[in-house]
Amino acid sequence: MSSAKTLKQLSCADDYDPNSMPVPKAREYIRAVLEPVATVERLHIRDALGRVLSEDVISPVNVPQHDNSAMDGYAVRFADLKADAETTLKVVGTAFAGQPFDGKVGPGQAVRIMTGAVIPDGCDSVIMQERASAKGDSVAVTAVPEAGTNTRKAGEDLRKGEPALKQGHLVRPAELGLLASLGIGEVSVYRKLRVAFFSTGDELVGVGEALGPGQIYDSNRYTLYGMLTRMGCEVLDMGVIRDTPEAIEKAFAQASTAADVVITSGGVSVGEADYVKQILERLGEVMFWKIAMKPGRPMAYGKIGQAHFFGLPGNPVAVMVTFYQFVREALATLQGQTEFKPLPTMKVVCTGPIKKAPGRTEFQRGILSQSDSGEWTVRPTGDQGSGILSSMSQAHCFIVLPTETGRLDAGALVDVQVLEGLI
Repeated sequence: MSSAKTLKQLSCADDYDPNSMPVPKAREYIRAVLEPVATVERLHIRDALGRVLSEDVISPVNVPQHDNSAMDGYAVRFADLKADAETTLKVVGTAFAGQPFDGKVGPGQAVRIMTGAVIPDGCDSVIMQERASAKGDSVAVTAVPEAGTNTRKAGEDLRKGEPALKQGHLVRPAELGLLASLGIGEVSVYRKLRVAFFSTGDELVGVGEALGPGQIYDSNRYTLYGMLTRMGCEVLDMGVIRDTPEAIEKAFAQASTAADVVITSGGVSVGEADYVKQILERLGEVMFWKIAMKPGRPMAYGKIGQAHFFGLPGNPVAVMVTFYQFVREALATLQGQTEFKPLPTMKVVCTGPIKKAPGRTEFQRGILSQSDSGEWTVRPTGDQGSGILSSMSQAHCFIVLPTETGRLDAGALVDVQVLEGLI
């Protein structure tokens, strides 16, 4: 089913309210119309960092390829060990990683073995060196472990012919190492997602320009650039678009033709010029215009041609909050990620009071601290105004306050979403 048809069906749902969409419902509606990119590229694994696999990676070998030792010690036959007395075995050689013992170990014999070395033929267990005493060409074993102890079996990590990584998996540093361990130098990945973005507003001035009366510097394009770049997108910064119907329509038309996703900041708030909404509805279809959340209530989502459209608020904090809560997941899905998870939450004690009125989900900025006993607490960054961008710089997390929550006293248990390392 096409995303356009799905969007129309959703807009006919009984609980559909484009002017006050609850946060969970908005996420659900957006997910329903996302269709990942299909174009595939073949890249060297180093260039694949941050990209999404377009097909399963099948292991060409067992990992490990042979039974090997998990530590330094002595390779033995478990059947030789006495359960109630010391066992003395003759040491007949040494096995190093990359230099196996050449021979078969017989009854009453052992081989000195190093971590990673292949288990000698005839042995099935390894006694760690701390639990054995060397005596000339013999070794005395007093502690009797279980059979097979301190050994790593061939294929216990990855088995030959089975998927090592699944289609839709994001390639991170760990995946680079895993691919290299299999001898794989190239992988197939989805192409980068192209995202065009611009700001609207006659009051906005670019960095390096002189401010006039009532003007402010445009910070939103820089935070958007940073978040999009860290997500591995191909970004197209279209600058500041002036508040005229002709300029807005031209920008939307160019952006939707050049990119998979169009993101704007400003221009969708209550009281903005009506032609913005009219232009969007003429060029495409918008699913909703407002979210029952704070900050970030004036947020729009829809399609312009084949491009997905996110109309973010103009206030700097609201731009970042809506990006983290909605755009981030959508971009990951469009990139082809199948294992993407929503931001996890954990409950901690809030050490300061929280002002909130019931009726909207709120994402306040918080600073995490850890006590000497290891317990985590959180406190609000201070003034939670949506224009105070310094609160995002100070914050370690969002304090997530459900719709029904009202004012909270210090000591209340709250949900937090940790920000560091997300993108």
